[in-house]
Amino acid sequence: MAPSARASGSRPERTIVLAAFFPLLVSATRPCVAEPAPADPATESGWPQWRGPRATGESPDGDPPIEWSPTQNLRWKTAIPGLGHSTPIVLGDRVFVTSAIPVGDARPPVDDNAAGSHDNLAVTHVHRFVALGVDRHSGKVLWQTTLAEEFPHEGGHITGSLASASPASDGERVYAFFGSRGLHALDVDGKQIWSRSLGRMATKHAHGEGSSPVLHGDTLAVNWDHEGQSLLVAFDKHTGEERWRVERDEVTSWASPIVVEHGGREQIIVSGTNRVRAYDLATGKVIWECGGLSHNVVASPVGADGMVFAASSYETRALLAIRLDGAAGDITSTDRLAWTRDRGTPYVPSPLLAGGSLYLLRHYQGILTRLDAATGKELDGPYRLAAIDDVYASAVAAARRVYVTDRSGTTVVLVRERDGEPRRLTIVAVNRLEDSFNASMAIAGGDIFLRGRAHLYRIARPDAADRSDG
Repeated sequence: MAPSARASGSRPERTIVLAAFFPLLVSATRPCVAEPAPADPATESGWPQWRGPRATGESPDGDPPIEWSPTQNLRWKTAIPGLGHSTPIVLGDRVFVTSAIPVGDARPPVDDNAAGSHDNLAVTHVHRFVALGVDRHSGKVLWQTTLAEEFPHEGGHITGSLASASPASDGERVYAFFGSRGLHALDVDGKQIWSRSLGRMATKHAHGEGSSPVLHGDTLAVNWDHEGQSLLVAFDKHTGEERWRVERDEVTSWASPIVVEHGGREQIIVSGTNRVRAYDLATGKVIWECGGLSHNVVASPVGADGMVFAASSYETRALLAIRLDGAAGDITSTDRLAWTRDRGTPYVPSPLLAGGSLYLLRHYQGILTRLDAATGKELDGPYRLAAIDDVYASAVAAARRVYVTDRSGTTVVLVRERDGEPRRLTIVAVNRLEDSFNASMAIAGGDIFLRGRAHLYRIARPDAADRSDG
């Protein structure tokens, strides 16, 4: 969902302008400490779902290019039919994306008559909701599978899309979620295996749907927060059979769930207006809940090292740092809240958690702050990224670098200094492509995948291992 207005911070902020960048040797940006051992070798080196292999926005073993342009390090550019703001996912030799394609003759536009509707997209065509498989090395579209076809009942926001939920994969199957158009499982060759319908969403202001599914072990779960009865539903990934569903006392949100393991227990965590809640992944039972976020929650939570971070920035700016040890019941006014923050918090882009630091983009602006995740102390910033304008894509990280992409096609790359050196961020590159980007970047090994309005891009260094399927 796209914000309808900019919001200012709740208190004045110190801003540093980074108008120029300083070239650094690539070797200076490589990690000086070993990364944690992969939890799942089948997916850890790829980008298997929204926010990457650990749902933090970081690629643990990625080392992609720093610089690119239409003539530098761009390996291929492939046209993708229709429109979608879903992030591409990457596993092995395949890249998977979803899209919504208008077909047939024009009709009278959909009537988005929800209360408060504004800046809505005039949908005039039946749409095909499709998943596509793309060869990672050549950019060739290997298959395109239609999973639903209908005239949408809502158009969504003018900056949104009808295919904004990112797919997920375990390397054997691909799971595509189109909200009101269903949840679908395919094999990696595009054959549809099962489909499930949860009904029809009625989103706030008719601004559309966008929460991505989360896959963990044999469980696939989706968040169904809307203006009707909100739900969290878990499915068996093999059969599509429903394992459990729980009703949620929530209004529309666009945040995607994450799964964290703590104390031997798997918890699925969902941000919401009334509460951030953790559910037992096996049963759906609420473990803990915490109030404090705003309406119109878009940013997904992140978690690591026994903590979870949830943020929002609509009419209220809020960030909650939750300590999982001992968290049970309503923890809103307890010491399970390690720290909170009421300025510089994100609205559309989700937080990035990497190397013990939490990165925040203020609202959806190019103003970046780095916090110590354990204490909430500001380590760096706020930086006004001079080349960056509106940002809907979430920042990502790899090899001690942070990548921030804006809607106009500019990506700023910043490097985190080594331990023991001054704790600061330095811009090392400003890259531009002639496209519009709302989808977040995916990093897999030495590759970057960027999904623009009409094209999918692979960026890699000339020495990257490659092959072609012809």
